[in-house]
Amino acid sequence: MSIEVGSKLQGKVTGITNFGAFVELPGGTTGLVHISEVADNYVKDINEHLKVGDEVEVKVINVEKDGKIGLSIKKAKEQPQREQREQREYRPRNNNGPRNNNRNEAPRAKENFEQKMSRFLKDSEDRLTSLKRHTESKRGGRGARRG
Repeated sequence: MSIEVGSKLQGKVTGITNFGAFVELPGGTTGLVHISEVADNYVKDINEHLKVGDEVEVKVINVEKDGKIGLSIKKAKEQPQREQREQREYRPRNNNGPRNNNRNEAPRAKENFEQKMSRFLKDSEDRLTSLKRHTESKRGGRGARRG
């Protein structure tokens, strides 16, 4: 049986180290589940999660040229909520169109360069004014009252 990246297999834990667990796969091959791939949360002691002889479902995450097999227990679990959350969090940003930071604001119609530039300059001036007002009053910069 050939072991391919992405396949889910049943295996038996044959050894535990401080950095992970060795799992025997069908066909007699052995792979390593790194401690970071055991559970979704932080694993300080792998012995709290696995014991030698446990039957586990693993997913093959990489196969090296020298025969080393990287496995994951947490990726083998069916977690559609986690996958949806990751897709939402790591969605690539579309940098082609205008940014719409104000959610209540309707998308703008096509603007020409001059309109975009004037809007940018106005926003920039507003931000600089606000920034100066907040930082100078806190640091006692120019124009701050001293008493």
